[in-house]
Amino acid sequence: KITPIETNTDVLRPFGTFVCIAPFNFPLALSTGMSSAALVAGNTVVYKPAQDTPWTGLKLYECYRDAGIPAGVFNFVTGKGSVIGDPLWQHPMTDGIVFTGSKEVGLHMYAQFSAKWVKPCLLELGGKNPAIVMDSADLEMAAEGVMRSAFGLQGQKCSACSKVYVHKAVADAFIEKLVAKSKLLKCGDPTEKDVYFGPVINERAAKKFDQAAAQAKKEAKVLLGGERLKGGLFDKGWFVAPTIVQAPLDSNFFTEELFLPFLTVGVVDSLDQALTEGNKAEYGLTAGFYSKKQEDIEEFWDRIEAGVTYVNKRSGATTGAWPGAQSFCGWKGSGSTGKGGCGPYYVAQFMREQSRCLIKEG
Repeated sequence: KITPIETNTDVLRPFGTFVCIAPFNFPLALSTGMSSAALVAGNTVVYKPAQDTPWTGLKLYECYRDAGIPAGVFNFVTGKGSVIGDPLWQHPMTDGIVFTGSKEVGLHMYAQFSAKWVKPCLLELGGKNPAIVMDSADLEMAAEGVMRSAFGLQGQKCSACSKVYVHKAVADAFIEKLVAKSKLLKCGDPTEKDVYFGPVINERAAKKFDQAAAQAKKEAKVLLGGERLKGGLFDKGWFVAPTIVQAPLDSNFFTEELFLPFLTVGVVDSLDQALTEGNKAEYGLTAGFYSKKQEDIEEFWDRIEAGVTYVNKRSGATTGAWPGAQSFCGWKGSGSTGKGGCGPYYVAQFMREQSRCLIKEG
């Protein structure tokens, strides 16, 4: 209170209607996280899943419906992004956007959505996520962690490890272990329990892999893979080989997101060089680090430009954020708000603040 006759209350209120546009990877988890945050905050939702995963989106709608969400609160539409997605977020009655997808599409939304007045545009836009392996690292741990993050879900995670910087003192030993572990991955039908590696999502992704592999054969050293998988089951889907290449540090393989099972290795002289190179990409989502030296770990945390960091993680160098344990926040070109999903500040972004001052005289 400023005076005895007033009462002040501060509340968070919903914006209105959020358009929720989800990606094909983790189609249920990411769709649920984005849409439920908007709903819990009191908004209605118009939800469009990726065109490659419409059935998962329909099942999510049915879950909400069967749980008792009133008609008109959660609305499901499907179709191509350019045909359905653009008119949704461009509609004048759309009060906010929550989107997970490519940086190019997200930045286009961000630039256009607030043309009339500022509206919330909550974006998670992928990454070019580095792992750094120092000379004091446990190389077995590092090789396993990098392999898992590079090739889990065929590299089709925004958090996937797509580049690794390894200190020159341990480069040969690390690369040998990494390639050996990656060769053991069983590729095939992902519904089978012992299969680790399945197909990429569609023909477009497979063609993008072909282009990257062809470039690597000209400009880099292919250590593993670099081709389509063929014969039998492999002819029935978009199967490509887990691929590892070693490239010069100025290669665009270190800066451009591929969203494929394509890992680029670079050799560095020092931690300073590794951090400098790792931060050159426009993205800043996840990063992993392997070292036994506490001073190196502290420098990594102080300097790395990423919202999600892991140190000495065997189960995944750059992947594995868990709701309530690790927030998932993209920096730089990987996100728009500085507050990520899975964390304590996420839901509040779907609301706006209102101060209520009541005066009672006499």
